Amino acid sequence: MPEQIGGGTELFVVDDDVDMRDTLSVVFTQQGYQVSSFAEGNSFLAVARSRTPSCVLLDVHMPGTSGIDILKQLDAQRYGAPIFIISAQGDIPLAVDAIKNGAFDFIEKPFVPDNVIARVRAAIASWRHPGSNGAGGDVPTQSFPGHDLLTPREREVLAQIAGGASNKEAGHLLGISPRTVEVHRARIMEKFKAKNAADLVRIVLTDRRHLCPSGWLIASS
Repeated sequence: MPEQIGGGTELFVVDDDVDMRDTLSVVFTQQGYQVSSFAEGNSFLAVARSRTPSCVLLDVHMPGTSGIDILKQLDAQRYGAPIFIISAQGDIPLAVDAIKNGAFDFIEKPFVPDNVIARVRAAIASWRHPGSNGAGGDVPTQSFPGHDLLTPREREVLAQIAGGASNKEAGHLLGISPRTVEVHRARIMEKFKAKNAADLVRIVLTDRRHLCPSGWLIASS
């Protein structure tokens, strides 16, 4: 496991735009973070494989190795820190592709510094203390048939869906945007071939009936 340094306050910023790197560096340095900036993907990958920061801010469009390629090469699904993709407003489909490849969430340009700071802090807190903010509730999502098809983040989102949370509520609890919750919800439903959220919950709970004490079950509609 790569070493985490900087007292848990180091951020990696990866962007070929020097103005964006400088802006993010100033914003987060003023908040007490130690910022390491990279102008391209290969130098970032070399460092990221040897140590793990608290969070990564990664531009999706870069010459040479793109943000998507970096996620794949880093094996972002298993990386030890949340990775935000920085994306222009017109790049939403590409940002969604990034989430499918392990990005934690995405930040749209232009952005408000205070909002980015708040989202990064929430992501770091959620990453370090999963479930401490109420994520998961009392709905079981760990032992039903097919749970191994889901990523850890998808299981957390599923718990929120099964608990009746809206996309906004789930995003708040998990430290991600509502749009990102929508992406995970769609992928979960695709994997389970569910027609809608209610159908998904019914599938999960039905598959668990022979495994769960009655106290876990909810009344079916």
